[in-house]
Amino acid sequence: MGRRNEPALEPELPIVDPHHHLFVRPGWRYMLDDFLADTGTGHNIVGTVLVEANSMYRDSGPVEMRPVGEVEFANGVAATCASGYCGKTRVAAGIVGNADLRLGSRVEAVLDALLRAGGDRLRGIRYITAWDADTSLLNPAYPVPPGLLGDNTFREGFALLGPFGLSFDALVLHPQLDDVANLAGAFPDTKIALNHVGRLVGVGAYAGRLSEQFPRWAASIKALAAHENVYVKVGGLGQAVNGLGFEKLAEPPSSETVANAMRPYVETCIEAFGAQRCMFESNFPPDKEGFSYSVYWNACKLLTRGAGGTEKTDLFARTATRFYRLNGIGNAG
Repeated sequence: MGRRNEPALEPELPIVDPHHHLFVRPGWRYMLDDFLADTGTGHNIVGTVLVEANSMYRDSGPVEMRPVGEVEFANGVAATCASGYCGKTRVAAGIVGNADLRLGSRVEAVLDALLRAGGDRLRGIRYITAWDADTSLLNPAYPVPPGLLGDNTFREGFALLGPFGLSFDALVLHPQLDDVANLAGAFPDTKIALNHVGRLVGVGAYAGRLSEQFPRWAASIKALAAHENVYVKVGGLGQAVNGLGFEKLAEPPSSETVANAMRPYVETCIEAFGAQRCMFESNFPPDKEGFSYSVYWNACKLLTRGAGGTEKTDLFARTATRFYRLNGIGNAG
């Protein structure tokens, strides 16, 4: 289904998109040309962070080393864009790879290989730990047991991120937010980026319960914000799993519609974490299910109409630049 596009509001505002993917999957391809078509719709996207998507893995060798192939691919994309060949957007200026932290201390060799493959662009690791008693909500590509963030062997692997200079991207479901807080408290020197405002769930066992669940989510967000090593990616609300219903509309939503639906979650996060620890993210292409790239960024701009210049710069670029150490990306820093 086609997505609505709109003229960009504040088209000169520098944006660093800290969360998107490139992949080839059965029946679904989203590669550099597709992403550049989205970033080329009027907003000033100066740089991006490419996050692992379980794609482009090596097809042989030790299983734990196969994710190195995705970082090799991402670094090639980054080099292409750094040449200026693809225009102003420095795609994959930062890279978040995958490593199985359940290996415990044995993950050290994987982290070393990922860092070499990343060519000084690897900034973090994401290992998806989303779990719920409602198994219909779980992604079979990422099978995890309950309570993984508290598992001793997992934490043994997690403990190596800090010494390697790597952050952790946390993808959980919103009922697991207290587990993220516990992890952050145990490792105060390791930076954590909470993905998608904590992965709001509004389907399955949570269908029709968004307003009921909001106070619990908000309380967990506020408790998590007490840990200064945690930052939050503000976005990831465009999919059916979130329960906001964009995909059910007769016509693709306008930026006003998207902004109004996102407002309670955006405002709660900014109030709890402050703009210096919040970064707007596109989460494309998954969020393309709900709205277009241009509409998403317009919605974010509508939501920050009353923000001061420093706050706006943090939300759209500087927090991401600082968190992922993206030196030299336009004037975003």
